[in-house]
Amino acid sequence: MTDNNKTSLDFSLAYYMSDRKTGSISVVSRQGGETSIRKLEQLPESGLEKLLKPVFVGLTEDQQVITLDARTKELSIQSGLIADAFPAHIYSDPNADRDWYMNDGDKATGNDTLNCGDNGSSVTVVENTSSQRVNYLKTICVGRGHHQCNFAYPSDAAPDVPHTAYVSNLNDGTLTAVGNDPADADTYLKPVATINLCEPDKEGDAVEGGIPNKSFPHGLVYSKATGKVYNLNNGYGTIAVIDPKTQSIEARVPFKGFSNLFISPCGHYIFGRGADRKSDPDHVIAKLAVLDAKTCEVLDRVDLRDTYISKYFFNPEGSKLYLTTSSSGSDEQKANLKTDALLAFDLTALPKIQQVKGVRLGAPIGTVDFLAPEGKTELIFTSNSAKGVVSILCGESDEVIETISVGDCSPHSRLWLL
Repeated sequence: MTDNNKTSLDFSLAYYMSDRKTGSISVVSRQGGETSIRKLEQLPESGLEKLLKPVFVGLTEDQQVITLDARTKELSIQSGLIADAFPAHIYSDPNADRDWYMNDGDKATGNDTLNCGDNGSSVTVVENTSSQRVNYLKTICVGRGHHQCNFAYPSDAAPDVPHTAYVSNLNDGTLTAVGNDPADADTYLKPVATINLCEPDKEGDAVEGGIPNKSFPHGLVYSKATGKVYNLNNGYGTIAVIDPKTQSIEARVPFKGFSNLFISPCGHYIFGRGADRKSDPDHVIAKLAVLDAKTCEVLDRVDLRDTYISKYFFNPEGSKLYLTTSSSGSDEQKANLKTDALLAFDLTALPKIQQVKGVRLGAPIGTVDFLAPEGKTELIFTSNSAKGVVSILCGESDEVIETISVGDCSPHSRLWLL
């Protein structure tokens, strides 16, 4: 580190900020101790309705903007960002240079009428999304509503698991399994199964066939330690354990009070996170629990007062979990919430949940990324849109060492290292 409390390490990152209607991108770089901020050109809005807006894909090696035409599926590379390009939810395949972009469809129906008519919404798969070699692969129709995505693959513990992408469909109450092995032309990027999450005893007057249902899936992980997929059914308060070799539900585990799942990098432990807004009219209580992926037994629980957990991030070496916080609840509860916190947990202490740090950054955090040039996290970067800044933390101490002003304040931001 330098004497003026600035990091001497070189880095380059992209900072996207948006008012949720239009957005802009700045590139923040540190080279030889000198900081530069370059705002990319903001191109005119497309003026198209939401389902037709261009999709923001990423930046090339030379920091040009990649967008996808929602109608023609043509990719364009330009010096600037189309102001109203849509920043879709992205899930990256851990074993390939492919990104999956979620399209939740029309708000009222959950349908992507452009690509799927009234038969569901879609996901789009693009490869080499940070390169001039970017390539559109396919848009795949799945179920209706908000989606999450995760990927099953062979591991030492489960060598016969096929490469499969799973997409949860909130409105339908299903998972769509999609072939994800380029060597298998018969199934690659094609739906291979629809997994019905319906539990008839929880439905009352269930719709015939069980689709749509009230399972409301939101929380989808794969464990390389067990070779199983775990899906949280928020509507039922259960976890469905799925065998990716047969696409069948082999167990259902009670797990009430949680709204999402994520899994430790080793694959042995599943985290559940939730929020209690009912027991105390003045305080939101965040819920965090750890399950054994093999037994689905809850091994530890913690409550975090005046905290609402937003996003989660693991450092590259898999030794720490970072949680960001945001706002939820009544006006009285929001007045007490710590909406600007970055919470660090020691994964080496698992199955015990052990918080090692809590840093207040003065504004809600958009996203987090890590600089780990030799496999060890040196720097942690956070986007803080309400202040229009990037905060830089020491990877070892989790203390803030520098704040860089990027631009105007905005409700939404994300950053990623280039």
